[in-house]
Amino acid sequence: MSNNTASNTTFKALVVEETNDGEFKKSIKERNVSDLPDNDLLIEVHYSSLNYKDAMSASGNKRITKHYPHTPGIDAAGVVVSDKSGTFTEGQKVVVFGYDLGMDTPGGLGQMISIPTDWAIECPESLTLKEAMIYGTGGLTAALSVQKLEKMGAKPSDGEVAVTGATGGVGSISIAILKQLGYDVIAFSGKPEQSEHLKELGASEVRHRDTINEIGSKPIGRELWANAIDTVGGDYLANLLKQTKAGGAVTSCGLAASPELSMTVIPFITRAVSLLGIDSVYIPLTDKKAIWERVATDMKLPNLESYGEEITLEQTPEYLDRFIASKTVGRYVVNVKG
Repeated sequence: MSNNTASNTTFKALVVEETNDGEFKKSIKERNVSDLPDNDLLIEVHYSSLNYKDAMSASGNKRITKHYPHTPGIDAAGVVVSDKSGTFTEGQKVVVFGYDLGMDTPGGLGQMISIPTDWAIECPESLTLKEAMIYGTGGLTAALSVQKLEKMGAKPSDGEVAVTGATGGVGSISIAILKQLGYDVIAFSGKPEQSEHLKELGASEVRHRDTINEIGSKPIGRELWANAIDTVGGDYLANLLKQTKAGGAVTSCGLAASPELSMTVIPFITRAVSLLGIDSVYIPLTDKKAIWERVATDMKLPNLESYGEEITLEQTPEYLDRFIASKTVGRYVVNVKG
């Protein structure tokens, strides 16, 4: 497709608009490629996925998206239409995660995106575009969390790994990857009705999330798990750290409960517990490619399609509202091309 032809192409996209009374409305609209930023890489999006950050953008959170109208979608998988840099060839399958996609750059909940070339990586041959989006940013974050625990020396024989926010996108994929690698997992969730689902994912045990906080204000507690992956922050993260075994580690990648961390340094200096931050947005492209090689090999989950519910672009407004209402379970894959 020539650049002139591409610039005249219309496509469908989810568009979030701010009304005169300060409300934000979501609708599917027809856009033109000429409406997109003038970047080197033009991609036809086949699949995207939904993340909590997309829901915040779609609800008008100005910390995520400063300017409206806007198309959210921090994930995209599709084929190259054109690349002025010459890095990719027409028709090549690529995936995009993070950077500014879906924040202030029109995102993957549109059938076309225009981005800097160095935001994209080639889709691994062993993954379809849909499978790549079943992982999406949530799965990428889960894989990075498991890998960081491994780099700190974690191994299955150390003992159980606790996972909070277990029914969410990051939590559910974390459980499945840990199980695949041989770990026993304690899943923590505020949705007890999902206990059987979490065991099917690979959890050895399911506990209510509030049991983590039964320790109260004590500076340290009994050693209950070898390592942990936290996706919610706040007191849950603090109390995970207080109850982690000596030499263990806890990864942190979310703040749905709170961005605040209130605790003493005692677990760090009496048990050598480590707090590990996880960034899936601005990590170097080489690191992003490396973790995707693992996602496509030893971390690739069997029956991968069972981990994500496929929805249409037209269904995204309803499902984004579910994120805000805490009524989501697992991963949601958007068939953007239709």
